Amino acid sequence: MTETPPALTFGPVPSRRLGRSLGINHVPPKTCSYACIYCQLGRTPRLQRSRQVFYPPEAVVAAVQAKVTATVAAGESLDYLTFVPDGEPTLDINLGAILLALKPLGIPLAVITNASLLGDPEVRAALQLADWISLKMDAADETIWRRIDRPHGRLRLTDILAGAHTFARVFTGTLVTETMLVASVNDSPEALAATAAVIAELRPAVAYLSIPTRPPAEPWVQPPDEATLNQAYQCFAAALPRVELLSGYEGNTFAATGDAAADLLSITAVHPLRADAVAELLARCGATWEIVQGLVARGELVAVTYNQHTFYLRGFQKHEH
Repeated sequence: MTETPPALTFGPVPSRRLGRSLGINHVPPKTCSYACIYCQLGRTPRLQRSRQVFYPPEAVVAAVQAKVTATVAAGESLDYLTFVPDGEPTLDINLGAILLALKPLGIPLAVITNASLLGDPEVRAALQLADWISLKMDAADETIWRRIDRPHGRLRLTDILAGAHTFARVFTGTLVTETMLVASVNDSPEALAATAAVIAELRPAVAYLSIPTRPPAEPWVQPPDEATLNQAYQCFAAALPRVELLSGYEGNTFAATGDAAADLLSITAVHPLRADAVAELLARCGATWEIVQGLVARGELVAVTYNQHTFYLRGFQKHEH
């Protein structure tokens, strides 16, 4: 058998959303339909919207099969095979064929896409073969969308949103959305309300809110402050049944360890906690408010006010350039 490039797969890696995930890197860097200002892979030298063949599908499938075999032989578990390349996965014209060929492995298939090509029926048909899909939804306003995602010039947000609605109506797997928040770009109350309303129409299982946590493509990009992040969470939670934060903190999400500090940091990385909920958690752990004061003093926990209530969020550091 012809040796396949090892770069076609990576991991397994731990994922808060997907457990133990084996990454599939079937698109060369950095081939994308967007040139997002916050992209951790840097700027986009190959901005395109046309789909093409990148690697022979049999090479991708063989690489995944080999990695799965090695992983199982090592006694490691695998929860998902995830298409998360250094570019936009739906640009691969063979995505559907690869998904279909991997089905017999019996491992759930995930695709993380920027949703830019969902106006194409062939793309929607390919994605139907996956078990879990994440759609990027950074803005509902065309001007804001163009500023934050910097799409290929021939893409239109109206086409993307229409395609997303069509796809969401028929997709039988798990659909989630992810919204990256950038300070002073898409985090105003008006922008947040519009984005939340559009996402609510898709009825995702979870709507994730993210912030830049790694060096972005543009050095001026910063995450919103904790107060704004909390406002975003509350806005989305008013429109959607389940909202979670992806603020970059790695920990045992929602692990009830009995360690008040660990539990607070774990939970507030995903959901802001009101002060009364914090007090209840402390009581269950037999702990005092001094633990909260210590976490706040170290910047690991941040207190913000929203609608006359105090909320606590996991602290995070802004980028320095």
